[in-house]
Amino acid sequence: MTRLFGHPGYARFWTADTVSTFGTYLTTVALPILVIVTLHAGDAEVGLVNGARWAPYLIFGLLAGVVADRYRRRPILVATDLARAALLALVAVLALAGALGVGLLMALVAAFGALSLLYEAAHQSYLPRLVPPADLTRANARMEQSGSLAQTTGPFLGGAVVAAVGAPVALLLDAVSYLGSGLLLATIRRPEPVPAPTRRHLRRELREGLAWVYRHRVLGPYALTLHARFLFASMASTAFTLLVVRGLDPGLPPERAAVGLGVVLALGGVGAVLGNGLSHRVGRHGAGRAILLERVVEPLGWALAALTVTGPAGWIMVSASQFVIWLALGVSGPNEMGYRQAVTPDRLQGRMNATIRSLNWGMLTVGAPVGGLLAAHLGYRAAIGVAVAGLAVAATVAVLSPVRGARHPEPVAPEPAPAPR
Repeated sequence: MTRLFGHPGYARFWTADTVSTFGTYLTTVALPILVIVTLHAGDAEVGLVNGARWAPYLIFGLLAGVVADRYRRRPILVATDLARAALLALVAVLALAGALGVGLLMALVAAFGALSLLYEAAHQSYLPRLVPPADLTRANARMEQSGSLAQTTGPFLGGAVVAAVGAPVALLLDAVSYLGSGLLLATIRRPEPVPAPTRRHLRRELREGLAWVYRHRVLGPYALTLHARFLFASMASTAFTLLVVRGLDPGLPPERAAVGLGVVLALGGVGAVLGNGLSHRVGRHGAGRAILLERVVEPLGWALAALTVTGPAGWIMVSASQFVIWLALGVSGPNEMGYRQAVTPDRLQGRMNATIRSLNWGMLTVGAPVGGLLAAHLGYRAAIGVAVAGLAVAATVAVLSPVRGARHPEPVAPEPAPAPR
């Protein structure tokens, strides 16, 4: 079996992804604090800003898949990384200058989301050009392990930076990480074939991508139940952030609560690292088993958050909640991606990934504002409870669907050496 880093280009691809992922967790902590502290926004506005980040996925998601299949993918990755670095730097500078409002922030966050949409469509579709199908689950697991490791330290560092020097500086650090990722991706020299020129029909290409996903015996129910999972998880996540920053210890200033939020998310990262380590072992018994394990366990983790009390015990409960959720996600993630990439032809990789991801992340456009509104009117814990009920229904449908029969492709045995003459 070839070592993962023996595949030309994979090491730099993995390194670039790791660098930008570390920075992303700085923004995970910094952005809501920027909205709450710098812009003095309410719960509903926090949800609207979160939703703006994902609106392009719902509006332009399918088009991003067509672009990723029509053109070489590495140049797309480089350009979008550099552009995202510039946008985050602009947000930070405007915030420091006192020239940032909620409306302008929503517009800039939406532009950032559009670039991320295009990047992710090309990113997930580029990996199968670096790694053969039999190694895709391992390759995805290695990338998710580094991402989970980033999650264990990035939020904590982000909380510390926000507490020490403010949210804008944390955003500037994330901009630097995107710049480094883009420059590193530009150094990959693995030849990438230019897609064969064909007569292009946008509507036909869109239909082909949709048909591949939703008419597939396993990908269809998998994608539909995953969309529902993202909708309700985004509701829970928005209410959860507000709970930790504002409701868990009402006397704690938001800047200090940001440090606590970073620690809680970091413990979730520990769970993800452990889950990634177990993903290959669980996936050997079927990708479907790993996927369904996550779908069933996640509502239990969020239920623990909905039952959280105030005070020190509450911090333990929210930390345990994130640990359980991310442990399950860590087991499932590499198996999901490995299965999707392995069963999809290369010419459809971009559209497959964009179709699934655009509607996944597009659900956040709906779920995040709804989570903020529910938190404002029902309370943080009740809002999470509503999301738990939705996640439980989605999990039940998935368990009863053909997803349980998903299997990874078997590794191809090497050709026997010819007998000596």
